[in-house]
Amino acid sequence: MDITKLSRQSHRHDRPGLRLLNHFDLPGGRAHEFCGHGRRRLALWLAAADKQTDMASQILWIRPEWHPDRLHMAGVRHEIDPGRLMFVECCRPGDLLWCMEEALRSGLTRLVVLDLPEPPGLTPVRRLHLAAEAGFEKTGRAPLGVILTPGDGGAAGVESRWQLSPAHGAETDSWRLCRLRARTAPVAEWAVTRAGRGRPVVQMPAPEPGLEPA
Repeated sequence: MDITKLSRQSHRHDRPGLRLLNHFDLPGGRAHEFCGHGRRRLALWLAAADKQTDMASQILWIRPEWHPDRLHMAGVRHEIDPGRLMFVECCRPGDLLWCMEEALRSGLTRLVVLDLPEPPGLTPVRRLHLAAEAGFEKTGRAPLGVILTPGDGGAAGVESRWQLSPAHGAETDSWRLCRLRARTAPVAEWAVTRAGRGRPVVQMPAPEPGLEPA
């Protein structure tokens, strides 16, 4: 694959993606990064935004076979139907990114999640973008790739980087959501809260004095 074909000019904003937490639009045909302690929960929240019932609504979840962290299905059930998840476990580190690349290129599912122990370099991420674009050209669906990384992340060349950290109170479940990087939006942060078994809600910051809310 010729990664020199990927440029800012080749990126299109009109490719349908998914809306995170009913507020943030993540472009399809691209690779994004979720990091922090709540990165897997954030990926499930994104999956919950897809209301389709066909094969495309299935989530392909790729993970290293040797890593002890696994999704707990009882917890998954609070966010999405666990039956939507298809797991792929790779025995070799080099197979993880290759598997995601091929999944995006096929365009068969709208969301492909890759759980990595550390951020990938620039060249693999560029290959993921190109694979997702190829999937769009092949099927008319713009697959969206999400790379999960620990800590503050740091995958080079991703379309956007989001961090979710727990900030629970005595009576409410709360999280701190940070947009650490995006091509078309500034760095920002929000509180996300959930009462009981309801859906998570983004708490929008109050407008600055003298400014009208957008």
